[in-house]
Amino acid sequence: MTNAPAAPPTSPVSRAAVIRSVILAIALLYVFLVGVQCMSSGIKLLGKGAMDAYLGADLDPILGLLVGILATTLVQSSSVTTSLVVGLVGSGQVDVSSAVPIIMGANIGTTVTNTIASLAHASRTAEFKRAFAAATCHDFFNFLAVLTLLPIELLTRAIWKTGLLEGASGAIAQWTIGAGGASYSSPLKAGFKAGVKLVQAGLDVVGLDGKAASIALLVAGVVLIFVALAAIVRVMRVLVLARVERFINRFLGHGGVVAIAVGIIATAAVQSSSITTSTLVPLAGAGIITLRQVFPITLGANLGTTVTALLASYAASGEGALAARQIALVHLLFNALGMLVWYVPAKLREVPLRGAEWLSEVGSRSRKWAIAYVVGVFYAIPAAVFFLGRLL
Repeated sequence: MTNAPAAPPTSPVSRAAVIRSVILAIALLYVFLVGVQCMSSGIKLLGKGAMDAYLGADLDPILGLLVGILATTLVQSSSVTTSLVVGLVGSGQVDVSSAVPIIMGANIGTTVTNTIASLAHASRTAEFKRAFAAATCHDFFNFLAVLTLLPIELLTRAIWKTGLLEGASGAIAQWTIGAGGASYSSPLKAGFKAGVKLVQAGLDVVGLDGKAASIALLVAGVVLIFVALAAIVRVMRVLVLARVERFINRFLGHGGVVAIAVGIIATAAVQSSSITTSTLVPLAGAGIITLRQVFPITLGANLGTTVTALLASYAASGEGALAARQIALVHLLFNALGMLVWYVPAKLREVPLRGAEWLSEVGSRSRKWAIAYVVGVFYAIPAAVFFLGRLL
């Protein structure tokens, strides 16, 4: 293993700048949660069943999986997708069982960012091979997790009327919120409602009412979610990215639990698993970090990114609070169980690693195959299957 070079010196950040950044991040988090509440309220005002044509209870699980993949690859953020799903579930428009495959799809879709980042190394064969393997081990893990856990979810649902993830997340949600979602009360809810009323007052000035006002509130919520999350990522990246890189470099020689913890902490700090995993790609391409060191950090990033959905679930109120927390916990449990299956057993751990090595070998021989893989697997095939499925 090549020792990691010392991180270059960076300009010290003043305490005042740190305090300003933290205050701004908290304010943006409030805007993000208000956005979730606005979207949920807008959908509720549209009336029950407004989303049935797209994400109703009759949505095939495979099509739900493809929705999650496509939505995440298009917005380049699983945090946005899962936050939107939490809002939809919290509003009562989408039930938890229909949302489970969408969450799984979001986990697959988020891997496209670091895979695309690896293409930047395409002009140097050996470097590209290492970088592409480091990126696609994330792909293989998430595909394998879905291939394992989605059938189990559907089978247990058929037997017990409630899937494994749905049932386990429901039990934990009951414990964290209380037996009745509607009975849950938080001092933060008043603040969220005040934010929603402020947005509604702005829409009233425009003169919208009825269905148009509901749609406008929904759209305003989605915009707030996008803008707030993007701004949070930017603020936190400026504040801690250099520290995150040094943090990762410092623990490169450690494996297992330590590396997973590094991934969790780094991702929670910057609020983006894509940033964490994309930081690893050039390090792997340069030969500073090996594929087997990348893998556990990547799994930690998978767990760290579930924090956003859990935060979004706190914006849900009333009867939808329990369901919103439940689907956020599905995201956490899916990643945790996937890790127990495909990382903890040493022999099974080799499966995604060898898959990534094989794909990087193919990609290094022909860059066209690497590009075809990214475009086909993450965009063309999911889009074609989804739209054909809806037509049929």
